[in-house]
Amino acid sequence: MDRQRCLSLIRSLALGAVGGALFSLTGLPLAWMLGPLVANLIAANRGIPVEIPERVRSGFLGVMGLVLGSQVTPELADQVTDWGLSALILILGVAASTFAAAFWYRKRGFDSTSALFASAPGAMTAMIIMGEESGGDPARIAIAQSLRVVLVILLLPPLFWAMEDPVTAVGQTATQFAGLWLLLGIAPAIWLGTLVRLPTPALLAPLLLAAVLSGFDLAHFALTDHAMNVVLWVLGSSIGARFRGLTGAVFTRYLVDASVATVIALAVLAVFAEAIHQLVGVPRDVAMLALAPGGIGEMAIVALALDLDPVFVAFHHLLRMVLLMFAAPFMARWIQRRKAAE
Repeated sequence: MDRQRCLSLIRSLALGAVGGALFSLTGLPLAWMLGPLVANLIAANRGIPVEIPERVRSGFLGVMGLVLGSQVTPELADQVTDWGLSALILILGVAASTFAAAFWYRKRGFDSTSALFASAPGAMTAMIIMGEESGGDPARIAIAQSLRVVLVILLLPPLFWAMEDPVTAVGQTATQFAGLWLLLGIAPAIWLGTLVRLPTPALLAPLLLAAVLSGFDLAHFALTDHAMNVVLWVLGSSIGARFRGLTGAVFTRYLVDASVATVIALAVLAVFAEAIHQLVGVPRDVAMLALAPGGIGEMAIVALALDLDPVFVAFHHLLRMVLLMFAAPFMARWIQRRKAAE
């Protein structure tokens, strides 16, 4: 890492520490993720060089994967068989929210291709690539997708905190460390996950490693509250620092467009979350988080921090990611054929 990037990293973490400390005074959940995120977002918007290198982000995302995977228990298999209906409702919700948000983006001047791929709630990298190949604007798609993730993270935790479901209260992490030797498996797990083209390998490969070990009751990984806050601090800073180089009126315009699109998507998905609550018996906040149009890593963090059935949430977000990555090539070919016919 060169000197400039090192300074950007230090600056990003320092700002994140200030943001985390300030947000922790409010009593909000996920203060050490939301505070660093907002602090770095403001800094990036003002042109201050901030950056969390991808290797650093991947390492801490891997730690989060171990924590999440350790939530798997031998009894989980009995629960998974009950999730078929919720998976079907998820698929319908993804389609409905995508087309609803795309309609808004079309009204805001996006071409039809960019609007569709910008509205897909997940699999951001695949959506940007496929959107560009189909003739869309990759910059517009990338910004819209990134802002959607940030807005969902900023909106949902305070909302759940203010309207706390009595069935699911904010949870706590372990009071002591456990299974720290599993940290040695993060790098090889990510390497293997990348080799087999696992989506989001930095999160899912360590998650699968921990899930197998925990599911067979062989090993369990756990962090203390303070250690978890360190992980959230780094990951929150990395999300906010993504927006370096996007400043002024351009950022404001994209933020307004993405805010409305995100609210539309959340409103549509809330209807399907209510269906899951009524038909499957899952608490409303768990169902909403399972369908929320955020990134799988970020939503898994929220679920874990708020003790909102993180395995159920991660399962449905993984399903959504696989669905979108499978559907993207067909969407791209359909758009290309339609353009050729015109």
